Amino acid sequence: MTSQFIQNPESIFDLSVKDARGHEVDLSTYKGKVLLIVNVASKCGMTNSNYIELSQLYDKYKDQGLEILAFPCNQFGEEEPGSNDQIADFVCTRFKSEFPIFEKIDVNGEHASPLYKLLKSGKWGIFGDDIQWNFAKFLVDKNGQVVDRYYPTTSLLSLEVIL
Repeated sequence: MTSQFIQNPESIFDLSVKDARGHEVDLSTYKGKVLLIVNVASKCGMTNSNYIELSQLYDKYKDQGLEILAFPCNQFGEEEPGSNDQIADFVCTRFKSEFPIFEKIDVNGEHASPLYKLLKSGKWGIFGDDIQWNFAKFLVDKNGQVVDRYYPTTSLLSLEVIL
């Protein structure tokens, strides 16, 4: 689970999380970068298309300041059952992904990660607060502020126009 909780964080840069290997990562290390934060799953029907597009987007824009932060979550159909090591190996081996994979978390409910509590705190209209399924996407600006939220079915390549 996310390890640092600040009562009223002003941005995601006020939080820290653990990566897939259990190392603490202060999200302020991403200051000045545009972030795409995604809850991922290895056994979802959308896994292949999303991971392929995440990798394509990252390869194309990482040198221009885009970071993709992937947070495995097993809350939807138990489609992310593996350990953190198994998940990281799957993503890196099968998809050759280079973006960071973080520790498996909850995105909804009592044990939701403080990061996801902050991400979901905007006014998202028909979305409501809860994440609906795997591969929900949040766009965060260079100042750590959430600027948009996208459905799991939104093609990542369609986001190129705003990056």
